[in-house]
This record gives sequence, structure tokens and C-alpha cells, in this order.
Amino acid sequence: MQTRPGPPTRRLAVLTLALISLAAAGCVERRYTVRTDPPGALVSINGEEAGISPVSVNYEYYGDRRVTIQAEGYETINTSVPVRAPWWDNALTGFVSENLIPFTLRDERDFRFTMAPAVTPPTGDLIGRGLQLRQQSLQPAPQRPGSFWRFFAF
Repeated sequence: MQTRPGPPTRRLAVLTLALISLAAAGCVERRYTVRTDPPGALVSINGEEAGISPVSVNYEYYGDRRVTIQAEGYETINTSVPVRAPWWDNALTGFVSENLIPFTLRDERDFRFTMAPAVTPPTGDLIGRGLQLRQQSLQPAPQRPGSFWRFFAF
């Protein structure tokens, strides 16, 4: 018994599926690295410890990141770092770049921060500020408007 080849539409569908599955091998890798001068500072991103600088973090989504950098003997850095999408990874082209390009696209960012040495205020300034706060705390509280029940003449 001789087998007949399938109809041309069936072969075309199988060939199309095979090509799509081959083309879907691509992906996008996203990573940013936080470097500090001097190195060795503790880096927190969005409230979570990322590690000791230099530290690299993989991510999925673009947007602003809250970065906190701390090191002994240096001023703490609190800042917001914008991570914007490249032209090839936006709402219109994202599907193509994520699924149909047959190679890996890489989006690597590098953020550098220079830390300033910590400045200790003179002892006299600290004592003066403490006395000023004590005087403010000893002042009587300002009068509040009447309570809720006063509105009803109670």
C-alpha cells in the first residue's frame, strides 16, 4: 500500500510551526551593575539588600529604582535611578524582541557613585541643637479646637 503525501496546506502549517519554534529561541537579558568609589559599600535596591559593591542585578521590568548605598566612614547615598527601556524593547517591538529574534539581546547598564567622607559636626553644635530641642519639648502644647461633641453644644 502506497501512502500519499498530505495536502499542501498541512505541510505548509507544519513548516510554519517549525520555523516559528526555531525563531522563538531568542530572549532578552537585562542586568545593571552598581559600582562605588570606594568599592565595598552595602547596596540596597528598593529596600532589599543587593550585596557589596560592585554588585550586578538581573531584572525583568524597567522603571525607577530606589538605591541606598552605605559604607562606614562615608555619607549614605539615597537616590532614585531611572532604568528606561531601549528602543527595541517597548510596547510595540517587545513581542518581536522577546520571542521572534533568534538570538539573545542584552541590555546591560552601569551606575557609578562616588561616596563623600562622613562629616562629624562639632560637639558644640550638637549640644546646642539638643538644648534647642529640649526647650521646644518643654513648651506647652498649642490649644486645639473643640472636640467633636462641642459642635453639638455639649
